[in-house]
Amino acid sequence: MHSKDQICHEDYQRTADWLLSQTQHRPKVAIVCGSGLGMLADALKCQDSFKYSDIPGFPQSTVKGHAGRLVFGELKGKTCVCMQGRFHMYEGHSLSKVTFPVRVFKLLGVETLIVTNAAGSLADRYSCGDIMIIRDHINFPGLAGLNPLNGPNDDKFGPRFPPMSGVYDKSLRKMAFDICKSMGVSQCVQEGVYCMVGGPNFESIAEARLLHRLGVDAVGMSTAPEVLVASHCGMRVFGLSLITNKVVKSYEDNESVNHEAVLEVSKMHSETLQALVTELISRMDINNNTA
Repeated sequence: MHSKDQICHEDYQRTADWLLSQTQHRPKVAIVCGSGLGMLADALKCQDSFKYSDIPGFPQSTVKGHAGRLVFGELKGKTCVCMQGRFHMYEGHSLSKVTFPVRVFKLLGVETLIVTNAAGSLADRYSCGDIMIIRDHINFPGLAGLNPLNGPNDDKFGPRFPPMSGVYDKSLRKMAFDICKSMGVSQCVQEGVYCMVGGPNFESIAEARLLHRLGVDAVGMSTAPEVLVASHCGMRVFGLSLITNKVVKSYEDNESVNHEAVLEVSKMHSETLQALVTELISRMDINNNTA
C-alpha cells in the first residue's frame, strides 16, 4: 500500500462527525449488504438515508446490485445502519477505501458488524439458495500481502498484530442456528469456511479444485477485508453467505456462472436471509442511545 492510499484518523472522524450531524440515530449494529441483498435496508423503520456520493470521504459503488446508499433506522426496536452496496478491490478501490465505512461505524458507536454476501459453493453438499453461516475465512489477497491494515498502525482503532482466530462470534452463530430451527429452515442452513478471491472474474476449474482441496466451502470477492478491520476495531462479527451458484469443478461440466444469475438467486431467497438477520438483531442485547 502506497502512502497516497493512507487514510488518517481525522478523515474517518470527519465522515463520522458529518453523519452524526445529519441523523439522530446512534447505531450499535452495522449491516453490510452483498450483491442483490440490499432489501435488508428496506426493512428499517424511521429511516434516514444518504447516497454514498453525498457522504464526505465515502467511495462510490459501481457494481450492479449495489444501490450505493447508507441507511440508518430501527429494526425490531434496535438502532442500525445498513450499507446498501459495498466496495470491492476489483473496482479499483484500495483496501483502505474498501474498509473505510467500517472504521467510520466504529466512531459512530457500532459494536457489532453483520456482513452478508452472495457466494458460489464448493462444498458438494450445498445447494443454490442455501444460507451458510460463516465459521471462518481464508483471505487470499491478504495471504499475498494485500491487507487493509498495511502501513502505519492506528493505535486508536486496534493493535499492530490482531489475532484472527475466532473472529466470527460463536454466540451469534449459535443464536442464528437456533433461529433457523424455529423458522423451520434449518435444512437449508450450513456452516462453513468462506474464501475471498480478488475477482472480478469467476474462478477457473483449476482454481476451484485448489480451493476445494483447501477446505473452502464457499467463495466470493468480498467480506474478508471488512471483517478483518472490524475485528481490529474490537467489534463482534457475524457473517452470512447466500449460496447463489455451484462453482464448476469438472472439465466435463458445461455450466457457467454470470452476475445476472447471481442477482436472480439473491432475489429469490432474500426474504429468508432478511428474516434471519431481523430476528438475530431482535435477540441481541443492545442498549440504544439517541442523540
